[in-house]
Amino acid sequence: MTNKRIYFLGIGGIGMSALAQYFLAEGDSIYGYDLTPSPITDMLTAKGAVIHFDDNCAHIPENVDFVVYTPAVPRTNAEFQYFIQKGTPMYKRAQVLGHITERMPSIAVAGTHGKTTTTSMVAHLLAPETPIVGFIGGIAKNFGDNFVLAQHPQIAVAEADEYDRSFLTLHPSVAVITSMDADHLDIYGSREQLVEAFAQYARQSRTLVVEEQVAGEIVHPDKRVYGLLPEADYQAYNITLKPNRATFDLRTPDGILQGLQLRANGIYNVLNATAAIAAITEETQAGIRLSREHIMEKIRTFAGVKRRFDYILDREDLVYIDDYAHHPEEMRSFITAVRNAYPGKRICGVFQPHLYSRTRDFAPQFAEVLALLDDIILLPIYPARETPLPGITSEWLLSLIGHPSKRVLAKEELLPYLRAHRPDVLLTIGAGDIDRLVKPLGEGL
Repeated sequence: MTNKRIYFLGIGGIGMSALAQYFLAEGDSIYGYDLTPSPITDMLTAKGAVIHFDDNCAHIPENVDFVVYTPAVPRTNAEFQYFIQKGTPMYKRAQVLGHITERMPSIAVAGTHGKTTTTSMVAHLLAPETPIVGFIGGIAKNFGDNFVLAQHPQIAVAEADEYDRSFLTLHPSVAVITSMDADHLDIYGSREQLVEAFAQYARQSRTLVVEEQVAGEIVHPDKRVYGLLPEADYQAYNITLKPNRATFDLRTPDGILQGLQLRANGIYNVLNATAAIAAITEETQAGIRLSREHIMEKIRTFAGVKRRFDYILDREDLVYIDDYAHHPEEMRSFITAVRNAYPGKRICGVFQPHLYSRTRDFAPQFAEVLALLDDIILLPIYPARETPLPGITSEWLLSLIGHPSKRVLAKEELLPYLRAHRPDVLLTIGAGDIDRLVKPLGEGL
């Protein structure tokens, strides 16, 4: 079918917008709804999508061929109910992604943290020399986009999302697992159930590339382990970390890559690079063979992902870094990397908790990690798809933090406070709409 009429419920989401771009490139007519305008919806509109921001069925065009929706859109949404009553075919975002990627060899990257950066690295290692179609869960700076499409792509690169078991729609040639921390307990109930879902995702792949700390929990007939230990199939060693720079050597089954240079902070980014190199090395189905020189150059020129250790200001008197971290272990890795990069500096962190359920489930861990900061500022909880839970507030979380310098501020109080109490290093942390504050803070400071 050519020139399909496709409707997106939640079109501004990072995964949804990449799919919308794919169908726009195919010549289809794209319509959609989202809660609020954003740079992503502006970009889609500029490319020809027709988007509105009020839950109003009058905006829906006639003869929609099918609907793509995200689990973030509540079933009570009037437009969702309209399509149910009309009998229009409706597919989850993950189902559509699975359908697109099954047409060719694919590399899929899963993990409770690290997956967006690793997916971006895989895409950067391959494109443009290898024709790819890529679906990334963030704005990769090398592409200025969350979507990559070459003419006649030979391989798909996709971020595999564990939320709502979405990644079980994928059957990649190479599956990557970067981490399996307890998360999305509103879906899984326990870490054991989460691990079982990751195991199923792994079973649906030909080859598994998995981080050493969780490798023992996943059984697979063709498993490659990466990490820092000599037992790993892909071992990063001789690691030197400096602000916004890392150098390391990498031992692979094909030999040693010496003096890899990465413009990124933290051991975890060295591990992400190791995973990406392992994934493209193990993807033999698409006939990819990259030279050592190519890999070295691509790692050196990897520019990172927006909102992933993203430098907003880098001055003598003030460093400001923004990060998407919203799970305690992601935050621990991020804050520790900042502390190591800027020893002796006073670090202020502004954290917006994401979801009432996650705040409740990991409150002790959040309190412990936030206490690593010198100054702690909490914003009110970002609800996303949830309704409030009694007693679960930022004030409650603040009460659990054993630290003298802590406060809850409204968004409008943040810039005046930071102007009056300027830190050496400022961090904004979270996955909600805290990203809307980044530009005003950067300009205001």
